[in-house]
Amino acid sequence: MMNLRKLTIAAAGTALVLGATACGTQGTTNGSPQQPPAQTAAPAADGNSGADAYGNGSGSGADSGAEGAAATASGPLAVRDDAGLGPLVTDAAGFTLYRFDKDTANPSSSACAGDCAKAWPPVPASATKPGGVDAARIGSVERADGTEQLTIAGWPVYRFAKDTAPGQTNGQGVGGTWFAVTPDGRKAGVKEAAEPLPALSLADDAKLGKIIRDGKGRTLYRFTKDTAWPMKSNCEGACLEKWRPAKLVDLNDVEGIDPKKLITFTRSDGTKQLTIDCWPLYWFTGDKAPGDTNGQGVGGTWFAVTANGKLAK
Repeated sequence: MMNLRKLTIAAAGTALVLGATACGTQGTTNGSPQQPPAQTAAPAADGNSGADAYGNGSGSGADSGAEGAAATASGPLAVRDDAGLGPLVTDAAGFTLYRFDKDTANPSSSACAGDCAKAWPPVPASATKPGGVDAARIGSVERADGTEQLTIAGWPVYRFAKDTAPGQTNGQGVGGTWFAVTPDGRKAGVKEAAEPLPALSLADDAKLGKIIRDGKGRTLYRFTKDTAWPMKSNCEGACLEKWRPAKLVDLNDVEGIDPKKLITFTRSDGTKQLTIDCWPLYWFTGDKAPGDTNGQGVGGTWFAVTANGKLAK
């Protein structure tokens, strides 16, 4: 999971009034930031020893001999390029390692205990070395029984009792919650949705440097025919067919930009437009994909914008 840090207003939950700025306008009201979840100990088995809990049917049949058969080999981890799933992590003996959707990575916590942990033995942190996995992604979490379990990118990792030979991936997709783990902690063989962008943040463009983008990844622009004092937009009529005014954003959902620079501008038709340092911002209909900068330099008057509201050139 991308790890974004939001810029928040000093008094969260109150209206931020920027009337003292040169623009003479007001900002928006900000919601209170959410508090991160508190770390909790791994829950004990809750009686869900059937398929709903970990996809192994019901009763002890799925667990028979699990503790011995699925013992994790000590030593360095390895990365195998599986024909169907792509890169995935294995233990030192070549057995596939898995992650569980009901666990959490931030903070690290295991939701697999009791009978679940017999079918899916936790990989002990003490007996494992990074090997082919980036050491910076390797960690551990203390389980309810006091043992330390290996984590990759925060996710606790496990073996599967029904993998009886190296290279098997019988645990893939079990119960819709178990997946082989990749070297970066993701689910192997699953195309995960991209982590959502903040409402406003900076993109690192190869030619223009760090430029402002909206929550859809669209580059935002300034029009040199506009004015900041008095604050005015000179993009009207046909101009608006190509250059759309940027909408207001939640100032609690802004990253890399000083929220105090983001001011509300009321256009001639009464609609509200976002500005930075009193300059109206727009997105370009000619940009077809996130990160496009097709509007840069158009007519010698349109330019992407830096974090301080300056033109990117």
